[in-house]
Amino acid sequence: MKRFKNLIFFVCFTAVTFGFAQEKQKITVEYSGNTSTAPDIEDGALVFLRDKSQQVHFIHKGVNVWCDKAIYYEDQDYLEAFSNVIMKQGDTINMVAKYVEYSGKTQLAFARGDVVLTEPQSTLKTDTLHFDRVKQQAYYNTGGTVVRDSSGTITSKIGRYYMAASKYQFVKDVVLVNPQYTLNTERLDFFTENGHAYLFGPSTITGETSKVYCERGFYDTNNNVGNFQRNARIDYDNRTVEGDSLYFDRNKSFASATNNITVTDTLNKSIVRGHYAEVWRAKDSVFITKRAVAITVQEQDSVYIHADTLMITGKEPNRITRAFYNVKLFKSNMAGKADSIHVDHKKGLTQLINLSKFSSTDAFATKRKPVLWNVGNQMTGDTIHLISNVVTEKLDSLKVFENAFIVSKDTLSEDGYNQIKGKRLIGLFRDNELYNVDIIKNAEVIYYLRNDKNELVGIDKSKSGSINIQIENKEIVETRFILQTDAELFPESEFPKNGRRLRGFDWRGEERPLSVEDLFKDDPPLNLPIIKGLDDYVPSEEFIDDTVTERIEEAGKAVPKKENKAARNLPKPTTALPLSKTDSIAPIQQVKKTLKTNAPNALTKEAKEEVKKVVEKEDK
Repeated sequence: MKRFKNLIFFVCFTAVTFGFAQEKQKITVEYSGNTSTAPDIEDGALVFLRDKSQQVHFIHKGVNVWCDKAIYYEDQDYLEAFSNVIMKQGDTINMVAKYVEYSGKTQLAFARGDVVLTEPQSTLKTDTLHFDRVKQQAYYNTGGTVVRDSSGTITSKIGRYYMAASKYQFVKDVVLVNPQYTLNTERLDFFTENGHAYLFGPSTITGETSKVYCERGFYDTNNNVGNFQRNARIDYDNRTVEGDSLYFDRNKSFASATNNITVTDTLNKSIVRGHYAEVWRAKDSVFITKRAVAITVQEQDSVYIHADTLMITGKEPNRITRAFYNVKLFKSNMAGKADSIHVDHKKGLTQLINLSKFSSTDAFATKRKPVLWNVGNQMTGDTIHLISNVVTEKLDSLKVFENAFIVSKDTLSEDGYNQIKGKRLIGLFRDNELYNVDIIKNAEVIYYLRNDKNELVGIDKSKSGSINIQIENKEIVETRFILQTDAELFPESEFPKNGRRLRGFDWRGEERPLSVEDLFKDDPPLNLPIIKGLDDYVPSEEFIDDTVTERIEEAGKAVPKKENKAARNLPKPTTALPLSKTDSIAPIQQVKKTLKTNAPNALTKEAKEEVKKVVEKEDK
């Protein structure tokens, strides 16, 4: 009787093997230690067991499967593999798991239990994994971890691997941990061959010394460089860099920014704005151009410096600000213009400089000297120095070197100007207003004298070695002439018109900035580059899309009265909401498309209700 049973089994097994040979598209068994039927499984199904020498081995269209035990459903060409399962495709893709299901008709695989998928550049670990051999994609939605030696470890709730492109797409609670930084984002497209990462949604890259934020971005994990857009920001050492587009090189501690840039220094209470900037962290330096403006924030009155180009260099307290080309300075009670401004923050020294060396024919360089306005006074000279008290942040003194000239308009006369000139000038401030002025060497004065009723007494024209002027309430109250050589008081009618201007007179009141907006009124039109950045977020097609659904339905036609095993353990469709308002259209179209799926068991009742809620919410 035993011999008869073995004969029957041998005939059946030979028939199955012959069937495999005739239909090469089916799963074939390469080795089995023991093969039998079992009463607790479907009719026609075979059970394969390993022996002491090796595991059960199956082959199908270039994929090899090894396991300790397998059940094969011939009528559906469907395999269940148990215990120490190994699934290998070619020389590049290798997967191990505790349990695997595989359909020879759809070429869909499902793995469960300590799943590890290995490809040349990375290793994926998850609890459950879906594998489509036709599309060459692997997918998980129960959480997974990808390890890539040069980039770090990536975890996410949902992930998909595109084998042809060597690309992972991670979605929801994505975290990349690298020894140098941690990256958090909502979606990450990651290419394993080159380490390129594309960020979508609110994203941060946090290192020991810096933090990057963006809502669209690219990061090269191999070379530690990136480009970021949409509310992009870099924070480091009490300084924040913001702009429409940011470039960051972690190895060089370098960043550059383009369009609508703001660099905020919270420690030194300063802000720099412009439309192109470069930041060197190690040197603590900032270069900024295109309508650049530096703002020193003070409790009572902030100081604005606008120039074509600004450079801020050096660590605190040895910080230097340099402004180049057509520089303007503004605060509520003071304004200035110069070709160049140099600020030594440690000394509280601001220098207004005329750089005539650039061009001997340039009108501004050779004729238009640095100019400073304080209250109603205009001061010019070859070079002007302003000294501030670094503790109180108030103006302390003023020095004008060579060809010093002070002009103030006599407000009651039609064309009268009070004028003082000399070789040098030294002024002292009290509460940010001039109260004492010394004109040194070759001093000359034209002054409109008035009585208490503001009636013109006469026009004084004097010369002396030096002059000391006392000012109260913005008016000259006392003038002292030292080594006076010439003085004469003229009635206005007798004062010669050709003598009412001292040599070198240059009234420039129309140039004075009266507000922050005035700093930019002479600037040429600004043409900013168009920044495209990454395209809007568009969710991928569902893993079980229409083409997969067709495969599943076709597989079920072979056994119309049985459960379609190819439709088992299919992943539920994702219902992730859009990352931003601009991304809202594509996801909803995708969700609506999901509702049309007709694959058996592709959508559970609960999943369909969840999808409908999302669609109804967005339609409203």
